[in-house]
Amino acid sequence: MPTRSAQATWNGDLKGGKGEFKGQSGAIGGGYSFGTRFENAPGTNPEELIGAAHAACFSMALAAGLGKAGHNPKRVHTTADVTIDKVGDGFKITKIVLKTDGEVPGIDEKTFRDFAEKTKTGCPVSQALSATPMELQVTSFKGG
Repeated sequence: MPTRSAQATWNGDLKGGKGEFKGQSGAIGGGYSFGTRFENAPGTNPEELIGAAHAACFSMALAAGLGKAGHNPKRVHTTADVTIDKVGDGFKITKIVLKTDGEVPGIDEKTFRDFAEKTKTGCPVSQALSATPMELQVTSFKGG
């Protein structure tokens, strides 16, 4: 299996400095700063990138699990809300809330929820982030 890589550089002190990151594929990259991470300045931050990775992995893993069981989804959509808080003298990612919805012919909402719960602990990014409390919300479902 492949190993993926990304890199980041920070220049300057915490509040006045700026960072740049990029992925090996060239598909992701950009700048970040204290303002984009801890305030509401425009731009990205590590938590947003973690959220994107988690939402992408969860949606793909949920679709895979459903498909393996013979329930081929038309659509699985997930949002990952990643919260960072000041804890003691530093900062900590304190919670991740996965909000998912889907359209899967032939199953009911309970079945979709059961698959989503299994995926919450089973997707590779969820496993990597397992030290952080995670919640799961099924926001809508269309079966049939």
